[in-house]
Amino acid sequence: MAQLIALFGGFVVLRLLGLSTADLDGWQPAVRGALALMFITTGVPHFLPAFRRGFVAMVPPALPRPELLVTLTGVLELAGAAGLLLPSLAPYAATGLALLMLAMFPANVHAARSGLTLAGKPVTPLPTRTAMQVLFVAAAVAAAV
Repeated sequence: MAQLIALFGGFVVLRLLGLSTADLDGWQPAVRGALALMFITTGVPHFLPAFRRGFVAMVPPALPRPELLVTLTGVLELAGAAGLLLPSLAPYAATGLALLMLAMFPANVHAARSGLTLAGKPVTPLPTRTAMQVLFVAAAVAAAV
């Protein structure tokens, strides 16, 4: 749920700021900034022990070295967030993040089907998570164009 708040809240705040400055004028800078905020809120927990354990458990058993995969995805999320804030890199960062979200979706499916928790709270149910994932990927695609 924090991802939705970051995405929508960030978009609204940046869109309102865009009304007062040419640097943020338009929906695309607002989407990119909101996505960056969202990926910071999802990337940082990859390195916090309470969340990290849950992320490692989310990795489907068929994949090797779950701790390394969690570290890699966290780094990619944070690097992608930074890339979204640089206009020359933003389209590439947004495309990469869309692909990353698609690649990570099986972990969300595994977590929901296994009834896992993340920092002591149940993971998002699969139908809700699927709808959120569609929205997040669509936002990244929109940010890429």
